Amino acid sequence: MQLFVEQLTNVDFSYLDAKRGLVGETWWASAVLDGALDEQGMVCDFGIVKKTLRNWLDDELDHRLLVPVQSPALTLKHSGDIIELSWQYDNGDLLEMRAPRQAVALVDAEHIDANSVAHWCREQLRSHFPVNVEQLTLSFVAEDIDDAFYHYSHGLKKHNGNCQRIAHGHRSRIQIWLDDERSSTLEQQWAERWADIYLGSTEDLISSDNNQLLFRYSAQQGEFELSLPASRNYMMNTDTTVEFIARHLADTIKQQHPDSQVRVRAFEGVNKGAIAEA
Repeated sequence: MQLFVEQLTNVDFSYLDAKRGLVGETWWASAVLDGALDEQGMVCDFGIVKKTLRNWLDDELDHRLLVPVQSPALTLKHSGDIIELSWQYDNGDLLEMRAPRQAVALVDAEHIDANSVAHWCREQLRSHFPVNVEQLTLSFVAEDIDDAFYHYSHGLKKHNGNCQRIAHGHRSRIQIWLDDERSSTLEQQWAERWADIYLGSTEDLISSDNNQLLFRYSAQQGEFELSLPASRNYMMNTDTTVEFIARHLADTIKQQHPDSQVRVRAFEGVNKGAIAEA
């Protein structure tokens, strides 16, 4: 017998890719459980399935940086509860990060994709279900988006939760109106401009040397530091909450179209975001 749960939850995270660099991502998670029926006539109670998987994904995957530990591009060092890593891009660019261990998911794979992450998660979750559950099949898919979208990463040092981690991200839609008319041209322009981008705050910028930017801040979970190529960064003079992102986009577009009323819906992952007008 099989039990399935579709679109159980979504996870927002970033991962390291040899070509694309630091990539913000959002996936829907679904699950299938194989097993014998228990004394209740169930493979597993839906409440247990949903609670177990959601809690584990929230704790171990969501708002973390996923690192493929088998990749030759990676140099990794543990120092107590601190992770230090270096990531060499295919074109020679370099990313370095120092952060608390809880900000990172060390995925036993050579590269990050939906299949490798699903396999890794299944191995970690084997002992979390009743003995009659013989197999767990976990799958991840991105949201089906017909319009423009971008992948961005950021960190919010003032956030009380896991958004304070310096390298987590989202795959997000962007919707723009000029005088109440959708502008697919502007939406696509910003999607291309912010493809696989890191949104950095000037408040957190420590140095800029040889086209390499260094960000550093202290938050409740600890000390965070990230160095990456300037070409992979877009600087904002505020924090990078989705509210500030929407306002920044609206104000910037207004400067380019001073005679138009501008409205922006900026998404943060799936089905949530902020609206700003200028």
